[in-house]
Amino acid sequence: MTNSEPAVPASPGHVVLTTTANSEEKAAALAEAAVGERLAACAQIHPVASVYRWEGEVEHEREWRIDFKTRGELTRALSAFITERHDYKTPEIIAVPVVAGSAAYLSWLTAETAQPVTGERRRAHSVD
Repeated sequence: MTNSEPAVPASPGHVVLTTTANSEEKAAALAEAAVGERLAACAQIHPVASVYRWEGEVEHEREWRIDFKTRGELTRALSAFITERHDYKTPEIIAVPVVAGSAAYLSWLTAETAQPVTGERRRAHSVD
């Protein structure tokens, strides 16, 4: 792959799914768990300043945004995974389709999420 490689249309099956956490440690733990389960090929963590309305008040908070790169067909599983582990009452979960990207990168993303650890396989890998 070279830097001059043209962007190619992505299959409609790639998404960037975003959520936030209220600490860098929680964001890192959630990112590592999702990537470890192969629900995402990678996750990027960014500090952000959030302004939002919650229960009738305008709030200002420092949060950490997590951008997960995954296949579209894993959106529901990744969303459920995040919801199960999140401490927010209403976590942000937004998936945006990838409309173009490096062919090599999208191939890697697909390969790294080809066999997510779910259901019985997840229970077999859990540590009690």
